[in-house]
Amino acid sequence: MRSGVPSQSGDYEIHVKGRVNESLHCAFEELTMTVKPIETVLRGTDLDQAALYGILDRIQALGLELIEIRRLPDEPMVRRRTEQ
Repeated sequence: MRSGVPSQSGDYEIHVKGRVNESLHCAFEELTMTVKPIETVLRGTDLDQAALYGILDRIQALGLELIEIRRLPDEPMVRRRTEQ
């Protein structure tokens, strides 16, 4: 974060309808993929807008149905206690 301006990149969860099969896993190599019974959850860390739009383009090109996309909250910074 620079002088109070939030970072332009972040962590995202993208939900698509159905179970994405193994053959499509390579289309989302930069993401972790969790296949659930009725949806597939793609999770990306430190994605900027260009990367996010690229992922959304791939979802559309593959004919997948987008259910939800959300930015995950930033993890709190861990403060170190210094001993004197």
